[in-house]
Amino acid sequence: MENIQGETAPVMSLKDWVISVLISFIPVIGFIMLLVWAFSDSTNPNKKNWAKATLIIFAAGFVLYLVFAFIFFGAMMSGAGGFESM
Repeated sequence: MENIQGETAPVMSLKDWVISVLISFIPVIGFIMLLVWAFSDSTNPNKKNWAKATLIIFAAGFVLYLVFAFIFFGAMMSGAGGFESM
């Protein structure tokens, strides 16, 4: 763990967090802003870590979505006689 003495990040206010979360809810712009916040050097370290964690959770959810979609699609195709009936 890093030992940084004398340097502390400014505390983000409740208003800052509410605005950040509301911006992240906007479909395309929110994803882009999460990328900007996660990888920008000028972003508050608290917001940077939150953005990275949110992106990791989104990625895990997307992977789970793909796995279940492929399982569902495979089950539908096997129940309909496979690809031969198409």
